[in-house]
Amino acid sequence: MKIVIIDYGAGNIQSIMFAIQRLGFEAVLSSDANEIEEADKVIFPGVGEASSAMTKLNESGLEDTIRNLTQPVLGICLGMQLMCNSSEEGNTKGLGIFDLDVVKFSEALKVPQIGWNEITELKSNLFKAVPERSHIYLVHSFYAPKSEDTIAVSEYGLEYSAALKKDNFYGTQFHPEKSSTIGSQILKNFLEL
Repeated sequence: MKIVIIDYGAGNIQSIMFAIQRLGFEAVLSSDANEIEEADKVIFPGVGEASSAMTKLNESGLEDTIRNLTQPVLGICLGMQLMCNSSEEGNTKGLGIFDLDVVKFSEALKVPQIGWNEITELKSNLFKAVPERSHIYLVHSFYAPKSEDTIAVSEYGLEYSAALKKDNFYGTQFHPEKSSTIGSQILKNFLEL
C-alpha cells in the first residue's frame, strides 16, 4: 500500500510518519502531484495558521490535485479546516470540499483549546472499535460547526465537528498521531478503508 503525506511546508509530519510506522506501514512525504494521485491513501496534515498554510498550498499548485483525489484522504487539524469553504483565521478561502465555514471559539473561552477531550456521536468506519466518549488530543482556536458531514462531535463551550466525512474525504480536528491507542486505532481504520 502506498501512503503519501502531502508536503506543502505546513505539517506535523514526523509524528504522523512515526504513528504510521508503529502500525507497520511506511509513508512517503511528497509535493509531487502524480505521486499523490497514485497513492492508495493520502494524508493532508496541517499545523499553524490558516492563511499562511493556504498560501503555501497555493504556491505548491496542489489545490486542484487534492480536490480531485478519489482515494481515501485524511485531513488532520488545520488540514481538515483547509478542506472547508473558508476560515475566519486570516479570512482564508479554503478548498471547499466540506461545505462549512471554520469559525473562532467565543472570546469567553480560553484559546487555543489544548489537551484531551471526548468524542461522541461516532459514525463511519473511521471509528470502528473506538468507543463513544473516547479521549483524543486537540490544539485549536477555530472549529468547524456541526453539519450533515459531521462523523464525530466534541464540546468546548459548544458542540462542534471533531471529525468530518464527505465521499472519500475524511477530516479530524484532533491529532490521531498524538491521541495514544485511540488515535492509533483511528489511523489504522483509515489505512484499512
